[in-house]
Amino acid sequence: GMVSTSVVVIAVRPGNPLGIRDWSDLARPGLQILTPDPKTSGGAQWNVLAMFGAALRGHVDGYPPTEDGAADFLEAVFRNVTVLDKAARESITNFEKGVGDVAITYENEVLVGRQSGQDYDYVIPTSTILIENPAAVVDAYVDRHGTREVAEAFLEFLSSPLAQRVYADHGLRPLDAEVATAYADRYPPVDDLFTIAEFGGWPVVPERFFGDAGVYDTMMQEVQAGR
Repeated sequence: GMVSTSVVVIAVRPGNPLGIRDWSDLARPGLQILTPDPKTSGGAQWNVLAMFGAALRGHVDGYPPTEDGAADFLEAVFRNVTVLDKAARESITNFEKGVGDVAITYENEVLVGRQSGQDYDYVIPTSTILIENPAAVVDAYVDRHGTREVAEAFLEFLSSPLAQRVYADHGLRPLDAEVATAYADRYPPVDDLFTIAEFGGWPVVPERFFGDAGVYDTMMQEVQAGR
């Protein structure tokens, strides 16, 4: 059911003047970071999971690859977050207006922004999470409206080489192997790419990470207590 993918990256100012190379750089004191609020933004949840997972897998310098170490790293990053926007699009739009030093965001958000004339660069961390974009035919709707045939045809089209090239042209990583090879220069591989399965999948993640007393709430309490 997946038709395209993306990854969580770090948007930086043109030329990367602060020398951001990987997740660990976001823990520097004084850095101004933009990321949306995971309580209101699904994109923000991917950002938190990308950082936590990278630390847990041993790819964040200075933090042990443990649950506590990953939580400590999140705390250090969120101490630098200056704006928690409600939505991912709002967050990257503020970055485009000149707010902040870096923004944690989707790769496709950066690529689409650059296509529209925005001037910024981005860094692909050594370790980050794969964002999978699904498409499906919803039986109740297509049966109610008599559109099953066209809906199933469109769903099949989304996996075709033509549609996959359209995705690739608009910032999303294609799943078709031949198309992916053709766009390899545009979409560099990630050294350590992991999925939502790292945390038990979406049936587990919302409560474990973003529910009351979850990883995020516990971490933010520490951040707010230290401010």
